[in-house]
Amino acid sequence: MSKSANDVVITGVGIVTCRGVGKEPHLALLTGSEILPPHVDVERFKPYPIHPMPEIDWSQQIPKRGDQRQMENWQRLGVFAAGLALEDAGLKDNADACGTMDMIVAAGGGERDIKVDSLIVNEALKRNDRERLLNEKLTTELRPTLFLAQLSNLLAGNISIVHKVTGSSRTFMGEEAAGISAVETAYHRIKAGQSTHSLVGGAFVAERADIILLVEGIRAHKTGEWAPLWARDGSEGGGMIMGSVGAFLVLESREYAEARGAHIYAVIDGIEADRGNRDNGKFEQRLERLGQLAEGGAKDAVVFSGSSGMSELASREKSVLEKIFPGAPIRGFGGVTGHGMEAQFPLGLALAALSLDGKATVPAFDPDHEGSMQQPAHRAIVTSVGYIRGEGLAVLSANG
Repeated sequence: MSKSANDVVITGVGIVTCRGVGKEPHLALLTGSEILPPHVDVERFKPYPIHPMPEIDWSQQIPKRGDQRQMENWQRLGVFAAGLALEDAGLKDNADACGTMDMIVAAGGGERDIKVDSLIVNEALKRNDRERLLNEKLTTELRPTLFLAQLSNLLAGNISIVHKVTGSSRTFMGEEAAGISAVETAYHRIKAGQSTHSLVGGAFVAERADIILLVEGIRAHKTGEWAPLWARDGSEGGGMIMGSVGAFLVLESREYAEARGAHIYAVIDGIEADRGNRDNGKFEQRLERLGQLAEGGAKDAVVFSGSSGMSELASREKSVLEKIFPGAPIRGFGGVTGHGMEAQFPLGLALAALSLDGKATVPAFDPDHEGSMQQPAHRAIVTSVGYIRGEGLAVLSANG
């Protein structure tokens, strides 16, 4: 593919998962001859396993203790990962670049007051006038400041405050689809010449009782012990094992990046999001259509699947990927990082960019269900399939 001034390139990667903080542990994951045992906590939220956050020194990216205190973990994680991306791109201390940088964030809802939730449930067991009870407790038990601390766009706000990213700002909500739309929007703005450099990504904390309750409402969780992604058959819950993930990228136009001598990890050749009914083969048809973005199909490509692990859905996705990209090694990265909801698609792009730049021969994350990779790929295909709705696919190529 010929080069263009408005090619969308990745110049900064900020990533935090259960594997560790920053690029290095994730490069080790992508280049290792064998996959280390997964980092899983099976006790804290038993019977639901989760992939927890690693040890993080927040002060490395959020130096003021006051800033740290007024955020909750999902915001801290996002601000921290955003700082890593800016630092990696060489822009963190560039006031002019940060002052004109666009920011597009995928964020969920804030953390709930579990004590108040529990109080309402317990009191409701003793009374029949539950609507009145609910109004009583919501007016007397909740702190007014709680609502301010939960606004989804406060992640972007805190990134602006801490890292001085003060160009335009957008926040998307909607689980996995939000992460896809955030990156897609940044991509098209740069491609159209409406933006030169953007910070895009999301954060998700799995270690929250309210999130676990929400997901278990449709019995989506895997229960019991950890199992490889493609081996989850629905016999122990729905199949999802969530993970705490922060993933941000700095995207630039090729012209802007090359003018400042930035290191280019990879080029985004195309990206598209879609959603719709998944019955009667419509899911497969939609994924096949998205796969047409990858001109040349499986040739010289590796596929990073953002599958949630939901057993039936994962099986359907893998069948389509094997059909439209025959011979291409498939890597279900959520099996080793956990499923990161809003951050899942940015995470997939980050891993794909690192693998292309590092010329990695990516080991199988699930050796019983994933083929071996004989040599580094020059292209990467990244998918995300929402556990309820929303699909997306991106195609990346090595720079050069």
